[in-house]
Amino acid sequence: MAAAPVWSVDPRTGKQREQVAVEATAQEVDATVRAAYDARASLADRTVRAAFLRTAADLLQDSKDHLVEAADAETALGPVRLTGELARTSYQLRAFADIVDEGEFLGVVINHPDDTATPPVPDLRRYKVPLGVVAVYSASNFPFAFSVAGGDTASALAAGNPVVVKAHPDHPALSELVASVLRRAAAQHDIPAGVLGLVHGFEAGIELIKHPLIAAAGFTGSVKGGRALFDAAVARPVPIPFHGELGSLNPVVITEEAAAERAEAIGAGLAGSMTLGVGQFCVKPGLVLVPSGAAGDGLVKSLTDAVSNTDAGVLLDHRMRDNFVAGVAERAQLPEVESPVTPGAGGEHTVSAGFLTVAAEKLTEEGAYDLLLEECFGPVTVVVRYDDDAQARTVLSRLPGNLTATVHLSEAEAAGQGRGGEILAELTPLAGRVLVNGWPTGVAVAPAQHHGGPYPATTSTSTSVGGTAIERWLRPVAYQNAPEALLPPELRDDNPLGLPRRFNNHLER
Repeated sequence: MAAAPVWSVDPRTGKQREQVAVEATAQEVDATVRAAYDARASLADRTVRAAFLRTAADLLQDSKDHLVEAADAETALGPVRLTGELARTSYQLRAFADIVDEGEFLGVVINHPDDTATPPVPDLRRYKVPLGVVAVYSASNFPFAFSVAGGDTASALAAGNPVVVKAHPDHPALSELVASVLRRAAAQHDIPAGVLGLVHGFEAGIELIKHPLIAAAGFTGSVKGGRALFDAAVARPVPIPFHGELGSLNPVVITEEAAAERAEAIGAGLAGSMTLGVGQFCVKPGLVLVPSGAAGDGLVKSLTDAVSNTDAGVLLDHRMRDNFVAGVAERAQLPEVESPVTPGAGGEHTVSAGFLTVAAEKLTEEGAYDLLLEECFGPVTVVVRYDDDAQARTVLSRLPGNLTATVHLSEAEAAGQGRGGEILAELTPLAGRVLVNGWPTGVAVAPAQHHGGPYPATTSTSTSVGGTAIERWLRPVAYQNAPEALLPPELRDDNPLGLPRRFNNHLER
């Protein structure tokens, strides 16, 4: 039986562009994983792998025009957005190279023997080591930043782990191009090409998570797909960590005082955030609590005007388009759900943005309206009109975990007058990032960033964006009473590598 072809498809027309590859067989997945496993030693030297990451960033930028053209042909995200995303991807690689150079991520701790302690302390030396080969499942909506050279790959390589990427079917040609760039970067530092493997196909993704040499996995995608892989990861004879980003509603609370103060600006800002990238951001605000009454009415009018002026757009593939059209239709058909701007099909290959409104009382108890508490991927949001703070709190209490939660406060509330602090405290258990007077779309790559949240937003407590993402791919090891001559250089008293560390309970930098 011939292997199934992998086609690059134009989402603007739904037509096949070119055959890129064939779906990997179980034997090919095995060979790819074993090649990655054999490349582990090539990443042992921190200086080499930091240089590799910087070279990869440079080569991606050198290939910018070609890569952006290929990405746009497969995603319809546009050259402006994609150029910015590629720049972000290169920045991530360089940022992790800096982290590798600094060495703090190793968490070096040294304790000399102390017979006076209770109980006595032996000679103990602790640091972190790579887990092994990491499987990365690419996202559809970020063909650079959450794909072959994205944050999962960059952080795993930075930690010293080879990577095998399962390409997303929405951008297979781009995936092959980016993989070739990373392998060229590896070759410049005498790192085997197998350090970055790439496989295509649904069954290949299943084989990958089951492979005994895979030590951890990172995933960005749907709740259904992510949960299936998560279950497979923990059902293995030897379970492995699975860091999955699955889905998020990203609730927004707008106080009555904020709506009264700047309804027009908030409405316009919400429209821009929920339609950004045709609503295909994982942090799109999908549920917005707006007060009943005149102030909230003004905000809804502003939102109506802004969304009405949004052009129809192309989603990443026609399956997503069909799911969006069906999803918004099912929600709009619920009794007493109104549609000031009707979302749905904008044309044969496009979708139109819109939003739905519903009274908060419909969401205070379990029932058919729970559909509105589920993510709908695309340019739509649900505006929930609440009568008082208690009603808003009840709706919030029924929400699952999220990547973000946002509150819009008045100037006085933001200064500490009113319930601003209480609302912030109510939102904190719901999400990994809590925003005040902003919009969640746009995830800065910064040391303090946290891109994660309670399930189903993610399956772990780690971040997938920012420097601490490297922690996902490491495990601690402590050596007890090991002769100094046998210790790795990172754990020797004279600190030949100049690493930041905690030495006999004192922090050294």
